[in-house]
Amino acid sequence: MSGLDIPATIDASAVTDWSDDVDVVVIGFGIGGGCAAVSAAACGARVLVLERAAVAGGTTALAGGHFYLGGGTAVQQATGHPDSAEEMYSYLVAMSREPEHDKIRAYCEGSVEHFDWLEDLGVHFERSYYPDKAVIQPGTEGLMYTGNEKVWPYSDLAVAAPRGHKVPVPGDTQGAALVIELLLKRAAELGVGVRYETGATHLILDDGAVAGVTWKHFGDTGAVRARAVVIAAGGFVMNSDMVAAYTPKLAEKPFVLGSTYDDGLGIRLGMSAGGATKHMDQAFITAPVYPPSVLLTGIIVNKLGQRFVAEDSYHSRTSGFVMDQPDSAAFLIVDEAHLQRPNFPLIKFIDGWETLQEMESALGIPAGNLVDTLNRYNENAAKGQDPDFHKQPEFLAPQDKGPWAAFDLSLGKALYSGFTVGGLATDVDGRVLREDGHAIAGLYAAGACASTLAQDGKGYSSGTQLGAGSFFGRRAGAHAARAVASAKTV
Repeated sequence: MSGLDIPATIDASAVTDWSDDVDVVVIGFGIGGGCAAVSAAACGARVLVLERAAVAGGTTALAGGHFYLGGGTAVQQATGHPDSAEEMYSYLVAMSREPEHDKIRAYCEGSVEHFDWLEDLGVHFERSYYPDKAVIQPGTEGLMYTGNEKVWPYSDLAVAAPRGHKVPVPGDTQGAALVIELLLKRAAELGVGVRYETGATHLILDDGAVAGVTWKHFGDTGAVRARAVVIAAGGFVMNSDMVAAYTPKLAEKPFVLGSTYDDGLGIRLGMSAGGATKHMDQAFITAPVYPPSVLLTGIIVNKLGQRFVAEDSYHSRTSGFVMDQPDSAAFLIVDEAHLQRPNFPLIKFIDGWETLQEMESALGIPAGNLVDTLNRYNENAAKGQDPDFHKQPEFLAPQDKGPWAAFDLSLGKALYSGFTVGGLATDVDGRVLREDGHAIAGLYAAGACASTLAQDGKGYSSGTQLGAGSFFGRRAGAHAARAVASAKTV
């Protein structure tokens, strides 16, 4: 069986025995599914969650714990970083390949309320700020810049503000696991049923509307009657067939960010009912060159010796542009005065050379190209300028103190990791849409199997997946519950 196969749907009339009868069934208990489940239950719906793994969490449990939130959250206010929904909206629109304005508007205008909801859940973000350029703050600081807000041209399009709110867990992994624990506690309080090691296998349809799902638990099978189904089963980074078909660059790097069950089944279940997909050819792929941030004073060039991105960009934006270069090859060049080795090197140190001409020859860069590029950069940097890519002044410094060192950012050489961002097309309330834009009755999607704010790596900000997954998961669960309640009164 191919990993591209679309599961068959089952007609409700063919089901003779229902194992359960609920209002809303949720497929998957990650951030999207967990928020959908508790929100539906809070609206009075009877909710059942089917989770293929033995525990809740999915890929969320592996995340560092950033939520991209803004508009004037309590942490932003406490740390002296004014923000507004309008400036946040302007930034996210500018960063999107194909901005879905209604989703971005809802997310920005609802961001402060969503922050408050997370804190009511039990996530108490520290009222502190981490000022350095990092992938994730090493401590428990509650706020940092996690995107391209200060990077040109976006710094000219919206007033910059830090929006990466971190769950107060030290380090760079598993911070979001705390949120899953809190969601499980809230789900139990609301009477949500959670069935582990139980995977959804097919959608059940009744005259085109979703009427439930079939499930498998080891050797046992059954069917759940449900008036709404929320698919929150993750992305497809673990499905080699889908990766090869949609995002082949992901097949060329050493490891991926995902759980065993990020196999695209949720997306394919949605497609089986007629759901359309968006941005399936896009992925978040990254090998951060920082920290230390001093390396960003250097230049990043392709195999032709040409700069192609502002070096102070958010790491997945830089990496996204590396993917676009000839042979997906690039090098970071720094002089002796600005050379520091990363503590956790994801980019490969190649060597050092006494002259730029020797470096050009060793790296296979056409003679004179790197010399010309670095001379131009140094001349402008000495004036505090970067007319080509407008790098922030704090990261501008002439690289004229030889010898010079090179790091390899090339795909297959640097330690790239990544995940998929494409998924089912949804509306602002999480309803799965057909190609013609009409919603499929009773079918919702949230989290990594739905296309919401994250559309590619170049426009990504850390916290987008957890932020959008939780926010639109809540909307999907609440809308599903209201739709079921409304149908019952008819």
